Amino acid sequence: MKHIWNRREFLFRSSGGIGGLALAAMLHEQNLLAQTPANDVCAAPAIGGNPLAPKPPNFKARAKAVISIFNTGGVSQIETFDYKPAMSKYAGQVLGGDVRVHDGRPGPIMPGIFKFSKYGQCGKDVSEIFPNLGSKVDEIAFVHSVWGRSDDHVQSTYEMQTGQLRMGYPSMGSWITYGLGSENANLPGFVVLQDARGGPLGAQNNWLSGFLPSTYQGTPFLAGDNPIVDLKRPSGVSEAQQRLRLDMLARLNEIHAERYPGSSELAARISSYELAYRMQGCAPEAVDINGESDATKKLYGLDQEITAPFGKQVLMARRLVERGVRFVQVFSGGLGVQNKDTWDAHAGMRENHSQHAKETDLPLAGLLTDMKARGLLDSTLIIWHSEFGRMPLSENGVGRDHNPGAMTVWMAGAGIKGGQSIGASDEIGYKAEKQPISYHDLHATILALLGIEHTKLTYRYNGRDMRLTDVSGEVIPQIVA
Repeated sequence: MKHIWNRREFLFRSSGGIGGLALAAMLHEQNLLAQTPANDVCAAPAIGGNPLAPKPPNFKARAKAVISIFNTGGVSQIETFDYKPAMSKYAGQVLGGDVRVHDGRPGPIMPGIFKFSKYGQCGKDVSEIFPNLGSKVDEIAFVHSVWGRSDDHVQSTYEMQTGQLRMGYPSMGSWITYGLGSENANLPGFVVLQDARGGPLGAQNNWLSGFLPSTYQGTPFLAGDNPIVDLKRPSGVSEAQQRLRLDMLARLNEIHAERYPGSSELAARISSYELAYRMQGCAPEAVDINGESDATKKLYGLDQEITAPFGKQVLMARRLVERGVRFVQVFSGGLGVQNKDTWDAHAGMRENHSQHAKETDLPLAGLLTDMKARGLLDSTLIIWHSEFGRMPLSENGVGRDHNPGAMTVWMAGAGIKGGQSIGASDEIGYKAEKQPISYHDLHATILALLGIEHTKLTYRYNGRDMRLTDVSGEVIPQIVA
């Protein structure tokens, strides 16, 4: 089908082409034409026209996949992995200076609620609410000096997930699949496993692709026996009929693409149709955990009511990365009817964190054990994080307010040296003091473990080369060493 230009199209295209030739000639004369590095992730073409085809990293990668465990609501570093015995000495005292609190009710200093014990050969202090993870500390690197810029749930969640405080930017999973593609053409490259109680704070903005092509956005899987929405073929439609329909639709889309080249949305739509077709044959097996052995199910806590929901999530995450999915985002805590459904412990720290730790401790330890036994841990990065930490101050005598000044993140796998405690907050856990680490530093480190130089993972948007780490970011040396 031949497209006839109208006068406006002719003038626009011809003038733009002449101007472009002139500009290219001048840049060439002055040796200003940029040369694309051979190992630039962003410049690597997708194999076979598939935008999610595997792409080479900038340098040798330590990990091929990521499982991100995101704890919605804000985990208290003081009640989990950042032991602060000095807080007992200052109990009841008022913190001086300009104390920034989210809810406007700064109370006196409140000591940690839970007992801590030393675990592993490294002698790491771990809260009593994480006994199973305590047994794994020699395989985990704890980062105690991560800080953010906002004390608002949604903004700080965006910052952790996208590097920006505002919505509309690509998520970390989108950046990674944009840079590296996926190793399984029959499954999404980026999968989101939501909490059974509901979606996270910020909802789908946590996994959207922003200004990147929509191919790279996350695919949410629901909790339950049928996690993939609308996967089954409509009743009365055979596989042959569906294939004919898709072939016809693909031909129409190709004609449209020839008339309007450069439409990333159209390319993403074509790719998504084909992926959905392939997923009908492959995805059901990938998400079906019924075939796992009884021993494996017990390892993840599927035999216990309180651990089974989260255990199913992380077991499915293992199955997905085992099958070549690049990035799996697992959420602990969801926006149900009550605030207790997230880690946001304003009113009742003991009850809140005891509950959520009980839900996740055994499954997470099981994930580390299972991944290691299957030879997957060395090639997979597991990261445990939240949007911010909690204040060392009391809120109504029983809870803690939001604290972006200090939080604890831990990482395992990807050849990371375990048993480390990197950085430190001050003696009461209020501010990152030793080796402060921003979210951009964290993102740069994650990309480095995947073989990506974070300054090279860029996308041209609004006249600027955008990137996950914006204009900053330094890798954490102890993690990448």
